[in-house]
Amino acid sequence: MNSNFVIKSILKTIGILLGVFLLLFFLYKIQSVLVYIAIASVIALVGRPLNLFLKHKFKFPNALAVVTTMGLFLLIFLGLVSLFIPLIVKQGENLSLLDLEQLQDTVQDLITQINAFFLSHGIDMLDEIKHYDIFENINVIPNFLNEIVGTIGTLSIGLFSVVFITFFLMKDTQIMENSIYVFTNKKNETKLRASLETIKHLLSRYFIGLVVQITILFIIYSIILTIFGIENSVVIAFLCALLNLIPYVGPMIGCFLMLFLSMSSNLGLDFQNEILPKTTYVFIGYVFAQLIDNFASQPLIFSKSVKSHPLEIFLIIIIGGILFGITGMILAIPTYTALKVILKAFLADNKIVKSLTKEL
Repeated sequence: MNSNFVIKSILKTIGILLGVFLLLFFLYKIQSVLVYIAIASVIALVGRPLNLFLKHKFKFPNALAVVTTMGLFLLIFLGLVSLFIPLIVKQGENLSLLDLEQLQDTVQDLITQINAFFLSHGIDMLDEIKHYDIFENINVIPNFLNEIVGTIGTLSIGLFSVVFITFFLMKDTQIMENSIYVFTNKKNETKLRASLETIKHLLSRYFIGLVVQITILFIIYSIILTIFGIENSVVIAFLCALLNLIPYVGPMIGCFLMLFLSMSSNLGLDFQNEILPKTTYVFIGYVFAQLIDNFASQPLIFSKSVKSHPLEIFLIIIIGGILFGITGMILAIPTYTALKVILKAFLADNKIVKSLTKEL
């Protein structure tokens, strides 16, 4: 009797482990679909307030409100894409027309000017890097551009999928919720419904707050780059602002990118009298923008939108980064917010839960 019980337990455990493995393998295989759903969900959450506003304030039918909201988003998206076209065309002309010798001469001239500046201060940079041929693999750049062209079809499919999924998530808001309720009993369904409604409300505010944060940084960056005459200032400003979606790491990458593009846009000018002063001023402006973001925008957006203490948010982002890298840092706050709401609904009497969710 005992031996049969042990065998059944072992077989049951093996079956569960096998089921979990197959589920994870299935999710791995459809990861692109999961990404489409995740992006569509974020867009639906951001568009939710506007969709509700159109339905309640202007009495739009549900379908018309969704189409109007998505049409506005598509116009914004197309407008952003159009900003990148001049930059892409210019870089394509510079790199794909096989004018590599001119590119090499220009960059080497810049390196020579930089080295001359440091030599005047007793530092020989060129001697340190003379053993490295930075143009050894430059011929891969045109091939890389060709690969980018080859991915346009895939991106088109992805864009269509996201638009299609977003439309039905906004039009039939109960689709995903009803699929979750299938796995709960009637006793817990009421709590879960209230939790999901709270999660949608908080995450809508959070993602809208992120849009506001990126917009503020974009405006400041654009003003700074335009003042100092940096070419393609709007595109550079948008890229650097978008990198701020990655907490803590993104701003550092954005700083490097902005300084590099600021220097490269002035190739051929005197380094000490032209390039260095402009780059320094751009760096000061970038630091100023980050101070505004760190001490004004972020605390207001994160603390107010998800109702969590700034220190709490900082620790959660760091933990997410340690466990799952950049992706974990980006998803840390939305995931933590959803968990807090669910814990409050089902474990409201727990002291730890009470302490973490007292602001909800």
